[in-house]
Amino acid sequence: MFGEGLLKGMAETARNFLGSYVSKDRLTTVQFPEERVAPIEASRNFPFLVYDGEDWQQGMRCVSCLICEKECPPKCIFIEKSTDKKPDVSGKPQFYPAVFNIDVSVCMSCQICVEVCPFEAIKMDVAFELSTDDRFDGLLWNKERLAKSNEYYGRIHPTEAAVVDAHLAEGRAKLEAKSKLTTEAKTAGAAAPSAQPVSGVAE
Repeated sequence: MFGEGLLKGMAETARNFLGSYVSKDRLTTVQFPEERVAPIEASRNFPFLVYDGEDWQQGMRCVSCLICEKECPPKCIFIEKSTDKKPDVSGKPQFYPAVFNIDVSVCMSCQICVEVCPFEAIKMDVAFELSTDDRFDGLLWNKERLAKSNEYYGRIHPTEAAVVDAHLAEGRAKLEAKSKLTTEAKTAGAAAPSAQPVSGVAE
């Protein structure tokens, strides 16, 4: 029937309009900014760097491997790798990004940097109120602005963060078990008496 799709669309609009007076489920609009809708967990905007603990510099997971910079399609990530190592949140010496910048005016939110990161160090944010009147420095974010805690990550992406935390905890447990076995083996080797050579045999 000619115009059937148009009639169906108008009927759906009328159902939502009239239904909004009797059911909140039909009320699909909110009075922004006084009213706000909670962000969807699967939504994404621009990347941020995850850190563990209280100190964002010491706890940053990024070890400056440069993979995200190389894989970024629009080339909006710029990293300078440190020449020295600093202890991370677990006390292990690691390289770190001396400079980590993202030009968000170029970033297309493709999430490829997240997918290729082997250290779970970069994730996608859901924040969207990011307007600025500074079209240069205001859109070039440094590592201090990009750094956000693992607790924040858990709040905006709870399902994904739980999987990541479990994976990282499993990896740390394996490393600790391996380190413990190595230490025990060294201790056992040092404690074992050395074999004494036989100088002669009595006849």
